[in-house]
Amino acid sequence: MSPRPIADPTVGERIRARRLLRGWSIRYAASRAGISHATWGRIERGLQAANNRFVLADIAEALECSSGDLAGIAVPGLDRAAAATRAGVQSLRTALIDIDLSEPGTDGAPPMAELDRALSLVDTLRQACDYAGTMRLLPGLLRHLHAETAGPDRRRALRLLCEAAFIASSVLRNLGHPGDAWLGAERCRDAAEAVDDPVLLAYAAYALATAATASGSHQRGQTLAERAADGLRRHLGRPGGTEILGSLLLISAKAARGRGHPEDSESWLAEARSLARRTGETTTMGLFFGPTNVDIWRISIEVNEGDPALAAAIARQTSPTVIAAGFRQVFYYADTARALARLPGRERDAVRYLLTAERIAPQHVHTTADLRLTTQALLAQTGASELRGLSERLWTP
Repeated sequence: MSPRPIADPTVGERIRARRLLRGWSIRYAASRAGISHATWGRIERGLQAANNRFVLADIAEALECSSGDLAGIAVPGLDRAAAATRAGVQSLRTALIDIDLSEPGTDGAPPMAELDRALSLVDTLRQACDYAGTMRLLPGLLRHLHAETAGPDRRRALRLLCEAAFIASSVLRNLGHPGDAWLGAERCRDAAEAVDDPVLLAYAAYALATAATASGSHQRGQTLAERAADGLRRHLGRPGGTEILGSLLLISAKAARGRGHPEDSESWLAEARSLARRTGETTTMGLFFGPTNVDIWRISIEVNEGDPALAAAIARQTSPTVIAAGFRQVFYYADTARALARLPGRERDAVRYLLTAERIAPQHVHTTADLRLTTQALLAQTGASELRGLSERLWTP
């Protein structure tokens, strides 16, 4: 008879820590994994090895983590995702350089209806913070839309190109490449200028302002946003005009606080709140302007430039699930975690918010420098075992 495999007690400890973090009983967790609660209990106590990779995978799925998290080893899947994301940045950068509207496109393109569907898929991936998936599709889509701008559907192609370039700018900014995000925003502006649509021009100005602010150029960001807001006010009857104005007010508030002008920032925020009360929650152009998004921006502004206690207070009154898009919810949880981490006695709450952010949008959390610093600080303060796994999953630049 072959000897019974010796259990690794650290695996059971990791399983138990993750189960307790969620407040689950052994019976409930085991039912999620499809194994007996007795088996789960023996694995946690180190009396039985989780040597069967299928059992470990079932437990990991039940606990909403990877098998590598439980085994304490590097997970090749994460390495592949990180590598795919880094390669995607280069590919997307090259595509943005290639789609100069002063030069004709060279790629043959599918029918416009197919490009429309492709753009919808790309935006869905972006809203889910699937950056690797977004960048896998975006370069080809940008080139196809660029080619179509020389065809009979030029105006429609330009509008779609404007939106695709906006998405490229957003993803690159969130991945910590504000210079490349600026290039994407410029391509967005080029397409908007070719259409000569005041709403699209304001949309592109918002992309430019957010890229400038992410680069640390708060003055440039505020100038771009204020100028665009002033120009848009006489076009608010057009579809999307009001929602884009609201978004421009929010980036103006962020830029003003970054410049050390809190009174100006509060003035922009007050106008944005007033506008959001009139619009209600919206999904227009993927900006999700509305009362909830205004509060998410307020949390971000306070944690970055102001008062973390106020950020936490705003968070208590905000329900992020009102916005279905993960790429807005993750900012709520991530920024609230950063605020709580700076408040004495709130470290465990910060850990909970941080892990929730990771569950919603792992690629965003794994690639964000501020969250890397927060995770390291919380790990040093609390020694929380669940943060060790997160720390290993963070992608270094």
